[in-house]
Amino acid sequence: MNFSKTALHLSLICTGLGSFSCTQQKSEATATAAPAAYFAGDTARVKTGGVQVIPITTPKGKFNVWTKRFGNNPRIKVLLLNGGPGATHEYFECMESFLPQEGIEFIYYDQLGCGNSDNPQDTAMWSLPRYVEEVEQVRQALHLDKDNFYLLGHSWGGILAAEYAFKYQQNLKGLIISNMMMSCPDYGKYADNVLAKQMKPEVLAEIRQIEAKKDFSNPRYMGLLEPNFYAEHLCRIVPNPEPVTRAMSKTNQSLYVTMQGPSEFGISGKLTNWDRTKDLPKLSVPVLSIGGKYDTMDPEHMRWIATQVQNGTALTCPQGSHMSMYDDQQTYMKGLTKFILGVDKGEKKVAL
Repeated sequence: MNFSKTALHLSLICTGLGSFSCTQQKSEATATAAPAAYFAGDTARVKTGGVQVIPITTPKGKFNVWTKRFGNNPRIKVLLLNGGPGATHEYFECMESFLPQEGIEFIYYDQLGCGNSDNPQDTAMWSLPRYVEEVEQVRQALHLDKDNFYLLGHSWGGILAAEYAFKYQQNLKGLIISNMMMSCPDYGKYADNVLAKQMKPEVLAEIRQIEAKKDFSNPRYMGLLEPNFYAEHLCRIVPNPEPVTRAMSKTNQSLYVTMQGPSEFGISGKLTNWDRTKDLPKLSVPVLSIGGKYDTMDPEHMRWIATQVQNGTALTCPQGSHMSMYDDQQTYMKGLTKFILGVDKGEKKVAL
């Protein structure tokens, strides 16, 4: 165990503060903390339900970003990076049904331009290197370090999490890249060469005609993509779970289009040429790569990521799409929690 004092950990487990999940021997106790300890509020401050607004410095001045802590575990703190780019933290709300019972603390975070955070309304701010520095400022403000800091990035957040790790992995205890390839050119090829061919030819032809005209505001465009692509590969639960719908309805379109392009069907924004495949062997921090069989991303590529980093674990959700945390929820959450608790026990590669 990696508590600063083992005795403190055992006292949390064995006092009457609440019910616990223990093995027969105290030395094998899990990271699960007493409810009273897990839900402890901030000290010496007005209680805000875990919300902390963090001032960040950028080349264009100072702005505020919004975070919210859920739970309290000195050894395990998972910072969540939402996808989009430009969505919000809200689709991560499903984590509340799984992580607290394992004693895992997690932190919602709306990146600049997203959700409850400031929106500079300046496309020059939508930059991967700048977002990496933003995450580092958030880490420092939340006092996360190599002894407790797990970074989970989903979709675009997976790009951001990986890019952060390439520069700052010395600050990490564990890295989770969820539903994201490490090459946007390969992502584009997978969309064109594999997923597009699964569509009805007449549907694909009409989509391509709209794209050729750059008529992306045409309601027919999303009218075709939603049933023929999104329902197959983005989230296979239709209608989508409410947190997904709520988060996506608040997407910052300026940020999304600038970085991603007009839709999930391939990529054409600033990230088009992003490729870190050759750099993966540089990552020594424990890495979990999660993919879904029906994902917008190539599931084989996402399994391959785990073979390229020094300490990789792969999780494929056989019923999952890009939102595997919803449409293959039990597989996703079981694998995620097992990885986090395994790394907490000192494992670098976790058998799932």
